[in-house]
Amino acid sequence: MRQSRLLPLIIATALFMENMDSTVISTSLPMIAQDLGTAPIALKLALTSYLVSLAIFIPISGWMADKYGARTIFTAAIGVFMAGSLACAWANSLEGFVFSRFVQGAGGAMMVPVGRLVLLRSVARSEVVQALATLTIPALIGPIIGPPLGGFITEYFHWRWIFFINIPIGILGIVCALMFVPNIKEDDTPPLDFIGFLLTGVGFSLLMLGFSTTGQHLVPTEISIGCMAVGAISLILYVFHARRAPYPVLHLSLLKVPTFRVSVVGGSLFRIGIGAIPFLLPLMLQVGFGLGPLASGSLTFIAAVGALFMKTMAKRILERTGFRRLLTINAFIGAAFVAANGFFTPETPHWIIMIFLLVGGCFRSLQFTSLNAIGYAEISNREMSYATSLSSAVQQVSLSIGVAFGALVLEMASTYDGTPGITAADFGPAFWAVAAISALSGFIFVRLSPTAGAEMSGHRAVERKPAATGLGDGTTNLGEEVERR
Repeated sequence: MRQSRLLPLIIATALFMENMDSTVISTSLPMIAQDLGTAPIALKLALTSYLVSLAIFIPISGWMADKYGARTIFTAAIGVFMAGSLACAWANSLEGFVFSRFVQGAGGAMMVPVGRLVLLRSVARSEVVQALATLTIPALIGPIIGPPLGGFITEYFHWRWIFFINIPIGILGIVCALMFVPNIKEDDTPPLDFIGFLLTGVGFSLLMLGFSTTGQHLVPTEISIGCMAVGAISLILYVFHARRAPYPVLHLSLLKVPTFRVSVVGGSLFRIGIGAIPFLLPLMLQVGFGLGPLASGSLTFIAAVGALFMKTMAKRILERTGFRRLLTINAFIGAAFVAANGFFTPETPHWIIMIFLLVGGCFRSLQFTSLNAIGYAEISNREMSYATSLSSAVQQVSLSIGVAFGALVLEMASTYDGTPGITAADFGPAFWAVAAISALSGFIFVRLSPTAGAEMSGHRAVERKPAATGLGDGTTNLGEEVERR
């Protein structure tokens, strides 16, 4: 089997495990909250703690892969993720469950980015889009079977059993990685930017902790505000530190690259709306509409079916439209389908809900495939690990902001209507608010050059000219080459 086919399938075991785990948990949130003796909305901490852990440890994932070898870190990360899964299964309190999810995030922070780094360094530029699509096709099987499987286990057995699913999958991933994944490393790895790692870790964790606890009275309001203030100050200090550090943990200078900057900024806005869906939708169906976990999971899985279908068509659509047109128009379409969730009522026929979720999953999948590709169009191989770390960290922060912001609007709507507890009508404003933020990304994508990423998309086949100087390692700068065409 060609390397561009084999590597994505192996790396997909990590994505499969991570994606299935997150969708299974989302479906089971109300039952987990009941068993732990807390409110369902408080379990947003379990989602955000995982995402924040990703944001903290992703920045050093590229450095660790360069230092110790991509295969070594990839297999160790799967082991940490499995340990976190077992800890979740044995958790007996909200605090214990949140901490266990944080451990899972530490493993996930190394699994997926390092796996993607191996892929990007091993596959020709012309095959990147197809390789990324191949990577995500098996991984999307997790979100397809996750919701109904999680609902079935939760409803007929116990939610703790859902975390044991990761164990055999993780063992398979480790065995395959040891056999086929190259142990890519750099001979001249720079020293770790420990101060930068400390500043970003404190910044991301405290900022999101403060934001996630706002309004829920889990901690005093003063503490929430204090956490956000200290977190923001730490991130600001990191910006100044990164300008002076010879090898910063997050290379902010990469944001000067046009396609990478647009991918990070526009992609972050779009992901805020998408990040709220796994939290808001199962809660709406179970708490708002009164469905059981199995019935809820049997509805929400259809979005992953749409995403899987679109992965097979992404390359051909990009060849026709190019990155700028697709990302701009699709941002508004994707946001519209997020907003559509807010119009569902307990009386809405399930087949209508499934159609909207199916089509919405198609457009979101197309957007993510395009974003993941265009972000690396002008990045050299040597800087690929830095770009992967920065992009992945920002992605996780934006997803966690989506969860926290959606939960905050949901609680505000519940407080405003004056009824005790959360009702079905409270979810509409939450979906509409996060959808509005996602729609703003369209105004970022329109700034792309019409020929941006042409070598990856194949949208404009024109005569090649001599290669330009790379970004530091002798490789061709694809962005400059495209601009000359």
